[in-house]
Amino acid sequence: MFGSIAFVVWRESVEALLVIGILDAWLRAETRDTGRARMFLWGGVAAGLAFAGLLAAVLVGLADVISEDAQLAYTTAVVLVAAALILQMVFWMRKHGRSMKRDLQTQLSTAIARQSWWGVFVLALVAVAREGSETVIFLYGILSSGAAGDYLSGVGAGLFGFVLALLSYGLLQAGSRILSWRIFFRITEVMLLLLAGALLMTGIDGLIDLEILPRLSRRLWDSSWLLSDGDATGGFISALTGYRASPNLMELLVFVGYWALVFFVIFRPRRPIVHAIA
Repeated sequence: MFGSIAFVVWRESVEALLVIGILDAWLRAETRDTGRARMFLWGGVAAGLAFAGLLAAVLVGLADVISEDAQLAYTTAVVLVAAALILQMVFWMRKHGRSMKRDLQTQLSTAIARQSWWGVFVLALVAVAREGSETVIFLYGILSSGAAGDYLSGVGAGLFGFVLALLSYGLLQAGSRILSWRIFFRITEVMLLLLAGALLMTGIDGLIDLEILPRLSRRLWDSSWLLSDGDATGGFISALTGYRASPNLMELLVFVGYWALVFFVIFRPRRPIVHAIA
């Protein structure tokens, strides 16, 4: 099942293209030395991609050199980190998404005012490296969870997701009424939360196998007659949502606790801003 891989690459690539597009448009509008400025911009983009590639090489390299006994602990740790990063990213975007464009333009304006082209380079590097590093960890976590088969097929799914991202970005930039930025981020936010939950459940299974966490019970029920997580359809739903046909008590508690946390953070009432009276 490569839907999760294609989705992650699609979503993260669109966000990276959005950041690059904001920086590029601002440079063309606000600086006379456009050629030099864009050279530093795209140099930063290339450096950010190189950093993400280096991180991918490190993750794969570590997996190749550690012992078989340590493989389960390593992949479990990566899966849990990926789940935590996805959750953090969603919450961060909900809080800062509206001001992201303004913040980027402010930082870029400061660099231009100081004629600091290396500032442009660093800003692009950090922005792309952040998106690229998140993508690498997410994808490695998905592959480690067993949601996909071999790495070559995973690369194909990633390329499909990137092509889809280019097409989506074009539609979003065109200002289509069918596909707006708000709709895009809301839909992908839900899918990311589902994916984070699935990775979390895989990590919990790993911790149970490592005997770090107890099962707390035998299987509570068996709904495989309705939807088995071992066949094609059920396996896809399991990889996307963390569904278990025969959960134990620990899995159930973690699953319920995860979604309770998500709904609490998203729907908690915001505190009214109280202005002090002098």
